[in-house]
Amino acid sequence: MQSTTTTLPRPAQRRETRTTPHRSRLSDRRRLTGRVWHGRPEDPRWARPAYLSLLGLTALLYLWDLGASGWGNSFYAAAVQAGSESWKAFFFGSSDAANAITVDKTPLALWPMELSVRAFGLSSWSLLVPQALEGVATVALLHGVVRRATGSPLAGLVAGAVCALTPVAVLMFRFDNPDALLTLLLVGSAAATLRALEGRHPVRWLALGGALVGLAFLAKMMQAFLVLPALALVYLLLAQTPWGRRIAHLLVAFGAMLLAGGWWVAIVALWPASSRPYIGGSQGNSILELTLGYNGLGRLTGNETGSVGGRRGGGGWGATGIVRLLGSDLAGQVGWLLPPALVLGVAALWFGRHRRATSAAVVLWGTWLVVTGLTFSFMAGIFHAYYTVVLAPAIGALIGIGAWLLWEHRDSLVASGVLAFSVAMTGVLAFSVLGSTTGYLPWLRWGVLVVSLGAALGVAAAGHLPRRLGLAVAGAALMASLAGPAAYAVTTASTPHTGSIPTAGPGSTGGGVPGGRPHGLPQGTRPGAVPRAAGAAAPAGVAGAAGGLLSGSTPSAAMTALLRADAGSYTWTAAAVGSNTASGYQLSSREAVMAIGGFNGSDPSPTLAQFQKYVADGRIHWFIAGSTGGPGGPGGPGGPGGASSSAITSWVSSHFTARTVGGTAVYDLSGGL
Repeated sequence: MQSTTTTLPRPAQRRETRTTPHRSRLSDRRRLTGRVWHGRPEDPRWARPAYLSLLGLTALLYLWDLGASGWGNSFYAAAVQAGSESWKAFFFGSSDAANAITVDKTPLALWPMELSVRAFGLSSWSLLVPQALEGVATVALLHGVVRRATGSPLAGLVAGAVCALTPVAVLMFRFDNPDALLTLLLVGSAAATLRALEGRHPVRWLALGGALVGLAFLAKMMQAFLVLPALALVYLLLAQTPWGRRIAHLLVAFGAMLLAGGWWVAIVALWPASSRPYIGGSQGNSILELTLGYNGLGRLTGNETGSVGGRRGGGGWGATGIVRLLGSDLAGQVGWLLPPALVLGVAALWFGRHRRATSAAVVLWGTWLVVTGLTFSFMAGIFHAYYTVVLAPAIGALIGIGAWLLWEHRDSLVASGVLAFSVAMTGVLAFSVLGSTTGYLPWLRWGVLVVSLGAALGVAAAGHLPRRLGLAVAGAALMASLAGPAAYAVTTASTPHTGSIPTAGPGSTGGGVPGGRPHGLPQGTRPGAVPRAAGAAAPAGVAGAAGGLLSGSTPSAAMTALLRADAGSYTWTAAAVGSNTASGYQLSSREAVMAIGGFNGSDPSPTLAQFQKYVADGRIHWFIAGSTGGPGGPGGPGGPGGASSSAITSWVSSHFTARTVGGTAVYDLSGGL
């Protein structure tokens, strides 16, 4: 019998031979570019609305009643005001438009706020809205990084929500400290490094990551370098190139970091000291000293000449140790999900071991969290609770990735058990943190504990539950885990915060933690009065307050009018010891006020001879001595001051006659000697 052969029609053959290679090439190209690095399916319909809702709610949380905090940290607000009027002050980060002295940080974090003020005028909103938008951008970027690493929009949403609701993040993204821009830039460096691992243009992505770390240095100096071990380690371990090329690529990234962060330092170091402002925070008018000392190694050792309390060491800024971040004054800031993040991160390393992109993200964020967390735990120098905002993205990423991975493997007893343990641990920790503030929502404390423990039992059996019931259990576990930090976050957003060391949560508006001295303030240091929001009325019986080490001055209307009168005839309408004292008068009058001695009043700028020459040349109109109603004036007991500022204060008081304006003692220097 003769056999027959069946063939496809010729048109179909042509379509098959034409489309198959095309699809193969498309798949290869997408795999290389990372668009379907895991071969993940298209996002479900709910993903984009949920993502937009996350960003919208984050923006609402960060922008709601933002103006209630007034100038926030008047130390930086005064520098923003100065930079909005003088490009020289803009470049150097000067405290005043006449460029007497700079803030004690590099100036990049001030620049977005200064550009906003230049565009919209000086107000609380123009000052703080850029910070809030940086927070929204951080959440959006973190969502994208986690979603790309896992292929799951839900993991990205959880990571973004955890970061957005971390109380210290809510605080810092509504405040004018440098930490907001620092956090955004560091998350950007992580995103670029993970993109470099995908294999397409790795050098370009690594160079971008290094440049972002360099810019983060220009935002808050050497704290930016704490993420370098995480970025370098993940590329060394998981890049798909030979070891020699990996090292070469990292050297390129290092060079990009040096260029992005070093150009400003080089210009300032080479600029003649006589034609630039004094470098605030240094004792020798040196940007390198400020970088390596006061804002560098001194933060680790505690040996910081010029800091509050002078040269200190051995934990003078709070008890150090492995559990520091879970102490009573820090757990409510960032510690809610810190232990579960570590547990889930370790579990994710095992359950995600066959997913290269997921493993890379876990290694990066886990190393970020461990290195930065341990540094904060053991550093003996100046440490404030709000520094921990840079931990929020790492905690969010590990929670999002780890919870998603373990839920995907919930049929495994180990995965469901670890996930259940994490949920229960979160509830117990929240129960403890919520109980640390007397009278704060007692029903929430018990509700979180009960729901968390119940949800933990459900999660342990999730692999055997119907799909809908399992999803309900997962939702209950997520809500119980976020209820505590969400409550603190809302309380933080609804409370005005001012001063130099604000804290998140209930019972604190600025300067310290509930029921105790400000965290990071050495024992025995007088914190000074907590300033009011800009434009608020003075307390009864007080016409004006001089401010103090941690709080800005609150000028009376009479003092503001005095400073504005004939201000154009002088370089500085006034001088005062300490930046916080000077800042309130400058912000009120919109005129340059010299901050003698910088932030602490301890910098040797100006010297007595320099100040005397300024007075002789008619460049300073008033010297503000302080409030006449108490002993805490500048240079006095409990106030800021150093050898130079004390000498200037003594010289002024012995050669000029004081007068009282609005409850504040001032000296008219316009007549010279």
